[in-house]
Amino acid sequence: MAAVMAAPVAALRAWSEAVARAETAARGALVATAPLLGSLAALAAQMRAARRLPWDATALGAFPELRARLWRKQRGAAEALLEQLGQRREELRAVRDAVGAAGSAVLRLVEERGPAELGLAAVLRRGPRCPSLADVLEGLQDVERYYRHLYLEIKLLLQRLSLDSLADVEALPQSWERILERYKEDEVVQDTLLKVSLFVENHHEVSCSPGS
Repeated sequence: MAAVMAAPVAALRAWSEAVARAETAARGALVATAPLLGSLAALAAQMRAARRLPWDATALGAFPELRARLWRKQRGAAEALLEQLGQRREELRAVRDAVGAAGSAVLRLVEERGPAELGLAAVLRRGPRCPSLADVLEGLQDVERYYRHLYLEIKLLLQRLSLDSLADVEALPQSWERILERYKEDEVVQDTLLKVSLFVENHHEVSCSPGS
């Protein structure tokens, strides 16, 4: 049994390492995104205020080019922030892809081996401290879904951004907080990492025991 499970165990160990790296990268991207959104929202508020300012009724009316110059400067700063946000989005896309690729590698291996080699009983067998391989595979798909949905929500939020709709840009921090609220509890990730760890450790002990 230990020999039969050697390949899935190795693949799960590689999955666990990939997800740990991806989790660190995702947290870094999320942390870096918040201040960018805050700066963009503040800039949008300034741009809206500049639009409402009665330029011609103030001393600034004597400098008609000043209004256009200020607008170009503010828009350039906003576009620079949007570019940085695009980079954070790409980092989250890379996380989604890495988790998906790692999970697919495990599932493909198990599918190739199939019940004929692994045995259905072995796939479903649970121990007192060890989840079944079926439990672990289900967890892998849950983790892939978690990061896929997280990326999709953030992608859609950023895609909707337009400097032609400054009120929406100004409301960005609130929209961002709602997304973080939905994904702040990554229990599915932590639970699956624990399941994989228990599964790998259990089969390592079995393979190292006499007569295995």
